[in-house]
Amino acid sequence: MKNIYFYAGLVAFVSLLLSACVTINIHFPAAAADEAADKIIKKVMQ
Repeated sequence: MKNIYFYAGLVAFVSLLLSACVTINIHFPAAAADEAADKIIKKVMQ
């Protein structure tokens, strides 16, 4: 019975380590961000 808990914990730990190594990168186009910023600035200045 102890072995089942040990292996279950080991699998959970290894899964946690592997999932921690995955990164998600989101890149926004710089031109679109600049255009949106310009629109907001123009609205605020009016």
